[in-house]
Amino acid sequence: MPLLTLTSDFGNQDYLVSAVKAQLLKINNDFRIIDISHNIAPFNYPHAAYVCRSAMRYFPPHSYHLILVNLFEKKPEQILLAFHDDQYLLCADNGLLSMILHQKPEMMIGIPLEKEAAKHTMYCVEVMGKAIDRFVNGEAIEKIGNPDAVYMEKNPFRPVLNDDWMEGQIIFIDNFENVIINITREQFELQRRGRSFKIVFKRDEIIDRISESYADVPAGEKLVLFNSADYMELAINKGNAAGLFGLQGFNEKNQQVSSIMQSRLYYQTIKVFFE
Repeated sequence: MPLLTLTSDFGNQDYLVSAVKAQLLKINNDFRIIDISHNIAPFNYPHAAYVCRSAMRYFPPHSYHLILVNLFEKKPEQILLAFHDDQYLLCADNGLLSMILHQKPEMMIGIPLEKEAAKHTMYCVEVMGKAIDRFVNGEAIEKIGNPDAVYMEKNPFRPVLNDDWMEGQIIFIDNFENVIINITREQFELQRRGRSFKIVFKRDEIIDRISESYADVPAGEKLVLFNSADYMELAINKGNAAGLFGLQGFNEKNQQVSSIMQSRLYYQTIKVFFE
């Protein structure tokens, strides 16, 4: 039974998420469908890339990841189906794929959309679902789409590097208002080369050690650790790290960071100095 995941910027206010699942089950009632998130901030590609990239590594081989984020950045002409690291990804041709993978996929096809079709969300989902159904039932990949299709690429957010420092950007604020930085453990250690360091933010806030867990510091104290996705995370034990950056936009009603708050993240940076 094929395992499908859904990631979208739909939110949970209306019918769309349930309609997408119903559409997929009409195509193949054996599809197993798991939600990754439907609270991606609108038009926020770094947020979407972080969530998808972090989640997909935990799924069994040959899972299918439907990424329904900003489907209509441009007039859609094809749906992308990529295979990479034993995972299948289906998404719009909008640049997000390259931001998730950080490299070219091992295999790529472009599934053409019918010229006369009304290219709304449910039609795109139908195209994705039917392509998966045909593929798992043994149809040749070249009959499903165009191999090695030309597609839009966007550069993933990477830290700025210098011999004695690196600068990262905030890409996400989680449900506990912990702040996620676009610096991975591997990038940090490669740049660090065993040296001592100072993590500096808001001009005069400094942290000079990496914690293993939130409980490593007393309640109310700030810390930096690498989260389960191996990205640098700024947190306060039992507190609000986002407040240190003046990012006051947490929406108590629906328990998510507001899109206004997320859109301001690009302009927030932290710097790591090596000594």
